[in-house]
Amino acid sequence: MTTVTPTSARTHSPAPQGERVLCAMSGGVDSSVTAALLKDQGYQVVGAMMRFWPDDKRVDTFDTCCSPDAAYEARRVAEQVGVPFYLLDYREQFQRHIVGPFLDEYARGRTPNPCVNCNTKVKFDELVKKAKMLGCRYVATGHYVKRVENAAGEVEFWRGDDPRKDQTYFLWGTPRDALPYILFPVGELEKPQVRQIAEERGLLTARKPESQNICFVPGKVQDFVAEHLPQATGFIREIASGEVVGEHLGTQFYTLGQKKGLGLYQSHRIRHVVHLDPATNTVWVGDYEDCMWTGLRASSANYLLDLRDLPQDLEVQVRYRTAPVKARVVHADEHGFKLEFAEPQFAVAPGQSAVLYAGPRLLGGGLIEDHSRDLPALQPAPKRRPVNAPV
Repeated sequence: MTTVTPTSARTHSPAPQGERVLCAMSGGVDSSVTAALLKDQGYQVVGAMMRFWPDDKRVDTFDTCCSPDAAYEARRVAEQVGVPFYLLDYREQFQRHIVGPFLDEYARGRTPNPCVNCNTKVKFDELVKKAKMLGCRYVATGHYVKRVENAAGEVEFWRGDDPRKDQTYFLWGTPRDALPYILFPVGELEKPQVRQIAEERGLLTARKPESQNICFVPGKVQDFVAEHLPQATGFIREIASGEVVGEHLGTQFYTLGQKKGLGLYQSHRIRHVVHLDPATNTVWVGDYEDCMWTGLRASSANYLLDLRDLPQDLEVQVRYRTAPVKARVVHADEHGFKLEFAEPQFAVAPGQSAVLYAGPRLLGGGLIEDHSRDLPALQPAPKRRPVNAPV
């Protein structure tokens, strides 16, 4: 098995030689600076924004990024940089690949990450295809990811130099054969440097705030889910005994590890959500220890290296805002993998991504599946049904 260490790899941007590159522009500062840097490096830059918002766009959706206003700003920046700009219609693909699966996952009692799907199914699949149609060799984005060429001349994705902004977590699903055709000009920069470049160039997006929320969700996720999925009240049960200890408003409103807003009959008891079962419309709760996972199983795997080169000992990141942890590969094939953690992890959420790393290098990932649990027999429900506290 061969692995690439930092000393045997180098950050690499291919020589432009007048090559055409499709630069994805969102109307934010990162993609604006990306277009400017590419132009400076001698590429023939074509700016493009993917339109996701529907004609009946609701208030408070697609506001910070991917909005009509953002499209106007992206076009203005393209004019400032001196590159052509196109608005590409991806509304149908966005609904099919992002919004629909987002709701389906909640209906299954899982916690999806729509940004992973957006990068995998739309930006680095549909957009790469569009780039080829437009005669562009490369696609470039403002992701904080490093494009590295190893000693064998193969392209790898590494964590960006700004640890607060690193976005490799969202790119594990990128098709491996697309890696050589993707550029990340800001991957070696930190966010303050990017803003400084934008300020120096007078780009109108230099001080634009960052997008934080899910672009298509107005307000709270729970409200959006409630609007689109039928609500069915049911029982909250103790994982150790099957005893009914409360009532819920619908399994889609709960996440693993949650301890607030459960509305238990005995409100003084500290309980965490440990399992969601939409089939029986049951929310299972238990002690903190019941939420500890010793390993995980992942499906829909994608690897950015030959499977035979996947190291047995690696690191896995199970949430975007958490540090990676050491793990050992128990089994891996083209469909999925099974890992054992070096130390148990709290509330690993099915539907989220398990992203694999060797140091700074992104190796791939998969979608976390639930534990196989032996659930207790369902105890009879009490006759009284008190009003449940709001979630």
